[in-house]
Amino acid sequence: MQIKAIEQASFYPSFDMLDQLHFKLIELEMAEPGCSESSWRLGKHFLDRYMLLFIAEGEGWLTVDGQFIELRSGAIYIGLPGQLVEAEVHGKDERRLYQIKFSVFPIGGTSEESVHTMMKQMCMRTNDGAIRCSSPAAVNLLCQEIGQLIREENGLRRYYGQIRFQELLYTMFSDMLHVLQANDPVLPIEQVRQYIEQHYMEKITIQDMADVARMSSRHFMRLFKKMYGCSAMDYLTIYRIKQAQMMMRNDYNPRLKEIAACVGFQDEMYFRRKFKQISGLPPAAFIRNSKQRIVAVHSLGIGTLLALQIVPCAAQAHHPWTAYYRRKYETNKVTPLVDDDEDGYLEQLKAIRPDYIIAVREEMSAGMLQRLNSLAPVCVLSHSEGDWRDHLRSAAQCMNRPAAAEVWLDRYEQKAAAVQSQLSKQIRQDRLIVLRVQGDVIQAMNPKTIASVFYSDLQLLAPEGIESIWHKHNLLIHDLAGLSIDRALVIVSEDVESKQTWAEMQQSEVWMSTKAAQNKRIDMLIPGVLLDGTAFTHELMLDEVLKLWQHRP
Repeated sequence: MQIKAIEQASFYPSFDMLDQLHFKLIELEMAEPGCSESSWRLGKHFLDRYMLLFIAEGEGWLTVDGQFIELRSGAIYIGLPGQLVEAEVHGKDERRLYQIKFSVFPIGGTSEESVHTMMKQMCMRTNDGAIRCSSPAAVNLLCQEIGQLIREENGLRRYYGQIRFQELLYTMFSDMLHVLQANDPVLPIEQVRQYIEQHYMEKITIQDMADVARMSSRHFMRLFKKMYGCSAMDYLTIYRIKQAQMMMRNDYNPRLKEIAACVGFQDEMYFRRKFKQISGLPPAAFIRNSKQRIVAVHSLGIGTLLALQIVPCAAQAHHPWTAYYRRKYETNKVTPLVDDDEDGYLEQLKAIRPDYIIAVREEMSAGMLQRLNSLAPVCVLSHSEGDWRDHLRSAAQCMNRPAAAEVWLDRYEQKAAAVQSQLSKQIRQDRLIVLRVQGDVIQAMNPKTIASVFYSDLQLLAPEGIESIWHKHNLLIHDLAGLSIDRALVIVSEDVESKQTWAEMQQSEVWMSTKAAQNKRIDMLIPGVLLDGTAFTHELMLDEVLKLWQHRP
């Protein structure tokens, strides 16, 4: 008990220093609205001041010193002086992104180095770099007001803008502290994950990681495995192998001994053994396979390939993942396929000269399949045959990589079990409905869709009697009457009609009578890639579950 008290006391020292600091707003920028979509980009550069990004609505990405972060609506992100940052955000119609530059000055005997250390410590304690706002709408209005005030000619009004900026910081720090206190044992473990990803090239011991977490090694190992479903050393090894895989995909051909040393392995034979264990393939086979040109002509193939550590050499130009996986996998070698004309489409494929093609039976004609088979072996997936696990195994078997699929599935099961163990008893007992709203269509997502993450993998409960409406393409609000809906996860498309449909549904008597609405247990997700029922999107959804519910009642 005494050790625990010391750990807790040492975990929140930074907030006690806030009254020794002076924060000064320097500049606030807002994304400009466009005709149908506003896009804001921050080119790669080193920060000379502190930077605050608030995403009221939209989606995008941020890299900080090479670390990729998927930006989330309703969250704040902090950049520190000296960091190399780059970002891009896409929103709809309105000014929904704010970039604030500010300086922090020490008061009294506090040094500038202490200021920087404090801010860095607080940022490290956030989950995936994001500070979740308790009221994004209130923060949005506050940012709008600050932007107006600091542009006033009247000096007193500009001064008031500085005061409102202090209120914004107070709100941000309050939200951060609330999360830290709620997640007491978790955030030190999250710090260790970040430490691993920054120092994987070096020798790291269990004691090193336990020291970062400020815990005994025994306590640390137990908490880490509970949170991630594997030991800390296994996580380190898996991360190192992933970095090695990235090196192997490059055009130059370093020797295995060099690759092993670059990712923290001093023993080449041990590296080879661990690589095969984690990848399902020996290093030489992985390098050979990485040179193969594999095309995903339909969206279902993309997430299937990514789970097999394969970045397709070509994919649909209009697929919503195009920008996502290019950023995520740091490659500009994915050829966008334009399928407006079948003959032209096939000409593109001939020029690529693929080794394999991944296609979906329901999304092409029999004639098209025959023509694809004339170009390369085709792995044909089907929406109506099997689930995402079957698709993964089928694609792996087609390309002679069955072990890679089984390794990935084993890790997925471990991760799902770890996520489930971190959900509260209340969440596990609640009856959950997963809804999709697109245009004027409302659907209850069934276990054959991405909702299988909830109903099958996490074994959460569905409302009794929901089986009768799972098959319906378009629900009427009255179809939900009589269902015991304790909690809801709603995926609303970003177009105006979809938002209007959701707004009308929220005002309906049937919806307001549900326990989910009455107890405010309704969570929202941006659709994007999550609606693709593939292996990769199922893992992404597990990550989203943790962000939403890890420390929620």
